[in-house]
Amino acid sequence: MPRIDLDDQSLECPIVIGTENEKAIDISQLRSKTGYITLDDSFGNTGSCKSAITYIDGDKGVLRYRGYAIEDLAENSSFIETAYLIIYGHLPSPSEYKLFSGLLTSQEILHEGFRHHFEGFPNNAHPMAMLSAMINAMGCYQSDLYDDIDGVSHFDKSAAQLISQVRTIAAAAYKMSIGQPMIYPYPNKRYAENFLHMMFSLPNNPYEVDPDILHALTMFLILHVDHEQNCSTSTVRLVASSGANLHASCSAGVCALWGRLHGGANQAVVEMFNKIRNADYSVKEFIEKVKKKEHGAKLMGFGHRVYKNYDPRAQILQKAAHKLLDKAGKNDELLEIAQELAECALHDDYFIERKLYPNVDFYSGIILQAIGIPLNMFTVMFAIGRMPGWIAHWKEISDNPKQRIYRPRQIYTGETLRKYVPMDER
Repeated sequence: MPRIDLDDQSLECPIVIGTENEKAIDISQLRSKTGYITLDDSFGNTGSCKSAITYIDGDKGVLRYRGYAIEDLAENSSFIETAYLIIYGHLPSPSEYKLFSGLLTSQEILHEGFRHHFEGFPNNAHPMAMLSAMINAMGCYQSDLYDDIDGVSHFDKSAAQLISQVRTIAAAAYKMSIGQPMIYPYPNKRYAENFLHMMFSLPNNPYEVDPDILHALTMFLILHVDHEQNCSTSTVRLVASSGANLHASCSAGVCALWGRLHGGANQAVVEMFNKIRNADYSVKEFIEKVKKKEHGAKLMGFGHRVYKNYDPRAQILQKAAHKLLDKAGKNDELLEIAQELAECALHDDYFIERKLYPNVDFYSGIILQAIGIPLNMFTVMFAIGRMPGWIAHWKEISDNPKQRIYRPRQIYTGETLRKYVPMDER
């Protein structure tokens, strides 16, 4: 057993081994036994919890939800089935799936009181700000949620409400921003199809769904359901550890996801395409600028903090993206730039040697652009897909009877004790 010797203190630290042979040193007694803490800026080497939801092997490019390979789920599952799997830990039986789908359908209409909330935002309000606020407000229309201290008794209803209404809120926010009336969902449409209907239909002009677009959007949602202890998921778990309800915890997740370094990454990809289009240099010249590390030349959507191999989600989305690119032909200049950029980087030794492959943000940016999703809605799309994962992590926290409130430590670097000086003496 590993031992830590500090001053005259000695601490034995048990080895913890996960089901996929992940190894960790348990230092949970370090501070109480020795007075020391570990310092790990940004938690890159710190396991904050034990979780049975998602497994990632970044070196091998492996991603699994509840033990199922992401490739199998993307090929064979639906978003709703995957959401059920991630939340409840097993694939649903036909009766369980029917019950879950029915619960989602029963929760998809927003309370009429929400119209007043939408009207309270300016037309140029960012959709992520609206989404976060609306998710928190959603709980207010479920009064029994607050009578149930731990939220567990009403979990199924709350989870279904969040998964179903997050897309309704997102579409309504978009419609409000462009001055169009809100479109109500159709009970007989599937999840992704219903979202496209609410986004792009007009009162007397229903949106015609392209099967390739529907397939690409479904892939996008499935591949964003969960991704281990990322920034927003860790935020949800941290808030949940305080005993906060599901709505408040997921609202906090939306705020964390909003950041450019997290959920805003696919938006940054399309902004890069725009920069190249508006510049006086070609894609190949831009690649050379990146390699020379010229100011302002940064290749977005390549490489990943976790994956040191090809991002498995990117490999799946690549096929869907290419299908949309082929269909668009020469009609979309940004998509042309994306295709050329990927080809150049994938065949350049500079990027190959550094294992800088296109990640999920690169291809999801292309797909959302091809679907017609506006740029400021990109992160909202991420939140829609990630909602089941946040719910699963909230449930994992709530189901743990030994769960303690998260309380990281710090190393103080400020001033030492100082004597107060009255203002007339300064």
